[in-house]
Amino acid sequence: MTTLTETSVAGNDDRRDNLRDYNRNSIGFPAVDQKFMVALDVDGTLVNHDGHMSAGVREAAQAVVAAGHEVMIATGRSLNATLPIIEKIGIEHGYAVCCNGGVTLRLHPELENGYEVIHKATFDPGPALRALRKRLPSAKYALEDADGRFLSTERFQDASFGVEAVGVDFQTMLEATAVRVVVFSTENTPEEFNEAINHVGLAGVTYSVGWTAWLDIAAAGVTKASALESLRLRLGFEEHLTVAVGDGRNDIEMLTWAGRGVAMGQAPAEVVAAADEVTHSVHDDGAAHVLRSLL
Repeated sequence: MTTLTETSVAGNDDRRDNLRDYNRNSIGFPAVDQKFMVALDVDGTLVNHDGHMSAGVREAAQAVVAAGHEVMIATGRSLNATLPIIEKIGIEHGYAVCCNGGVTLRLHPELENGYEVIHKATFDPGPALRALRKRLPSAKYALEDADGRFLSTERFQDASFGVEAVGVDFQTMLEATAVRVVVFSTENTPEEFNEAINHVGLAGVTYSVGWTAWLDIAAAGVTKASALESLRLRLGFEEHLTVAVGDGRNDIEMLTWAGRGVAMGQAPAEVVAAADEVTHSVHDDGAAHVLRSLL
């Protein structure tokens, strides 16, 4: 296999050497037709933080899909914000993971709208919301409910929601059944935000902190990796035939789960530590380099 990465990750050398030995025998030789399960993050991986996907990344992703690999999006975005990415890279059959593992889709052109929801993990957001609001009273809160609607405080909107959030009072949010909760603070530093999260504990849920004072909350035990593992078992892929590419803290479990976990070049140190390899940054089409290595 052509080595495209620039950084080795301490602690993962043996794992990577084993994968390299395997891949020498399975990739790059015309006689071998080995297919991989490929999980791709969106923001910071396939698209930059302005939401732009370069031609190089789009063409490489389309080529891997066309080659017959099981390519799937694995994102923190909600369903409606994920569908345009799926369409752009040409996935018509297969699966996708949204809401950091909270929602799993099956894709097929014969289905209504081209997809169906096959799994949705919901939880009671009340305890986490109450605890956080005591520590972060000025933060903005949004919630995706079991019906795919977004409820929000203080006119909180974000492109990752995929739909326009409906403004509600905090009590209404407390009483909802959630798939995803988002907390965003414009008045706190990321350090203050992390301190508040550590103080309240957030028991009974899974959470990940974004690049700024941004928090995603899902049901306990639900991550991109948990949803991908269910799909791996469903599809019958062996563990060493899984590839994942991501850049955020919500990708850590996914990169650890994958047989070949690749961190983007701009990823924080803790994300790099979870990966087997590091590729170029999103600004230098790092995902395209990884995808082309599968062709």
